[in-house]
Amino acid sequence: MTGQTRAPRSLDRGREPWSRFAEIILRPQLKLWLNWDFEGLENLPKQGPVILASNHVSYFDPLALSYMTDTLGRRTRYLAKSELFKIPLVSTVLKGAGQIPVYRGTGSAAPLAAASAALDAGLVVGIFPEGTTTKDPEFRVSAAKTGAARLSLMTGVPITPAAVWGSHRIWKTKLGFIPAFGRPVWVKVGTPIDLSDLGDADDPAVLRAATEKMMSAISALRDDLAAHYPERWR
Repeated sequence: MTGQTRAPRSLDRGREPWSRFAEIILRPQLKLWLNWDFEGLENLPKQGPVILASNHVSYFDPLALSYMTDTLGRRTRYLAKSELFKIPLVSTVLKGAGQIPVYRGTGSAAPLAAASAALDAGLVVGIFPEGTTTKDPEFRVSAAKTGAARLSLMTGVPITPAAVWGSHRIWKTKLGFIPAFGRPVWVKVGTPIDLSDLGDADDPAVLRAATEKMMSAISALRDDLAAHYPERWR
């Protein structure tokens, strides 16, 4: 593991009020309470469009990835299930932070259009291709949706794979919220994956092949983190 570093702030830090609130209030708490380690930050550019695709082991994962991208002076816009936008306070926070609602099961093109617009503006778009936290008892990578691959093929922006580990012992439905002081939370970023050579985004076979290629990279990152995670925290 390489340890945490901080880079100069880039110009894509918008004026979303809740993002600013998180910087001032939440970031110091995250830094104080948990033991962070970010690996592969060189694979995340300090500016320009990024599709950041990660495994999903905990409701804490968006905070972990956002804290990581924040060290590069960048904010991440996530595709989040639309149900969250119906919860009064949660909706206010998500909208105030510029997040993108996903209307699952409707076939709506609005989420990908919003994500594509964010990429056109040179922003980071975060996606959890599994669609929800994994149900695997060992927290391994589960089957994925094809949305991230479709977005990459539509826009020509490579997929940057990432993995989070340690967060599953902080916030998971059956475990509740367990903010153990000093718990390691690790994030590893892999080399961007260019999917453009696979074919057209409208071809289901191409989408599936692209998704499998992406998930294979994410799974390898996850396995590496899990293998090296400190024994006393397992």
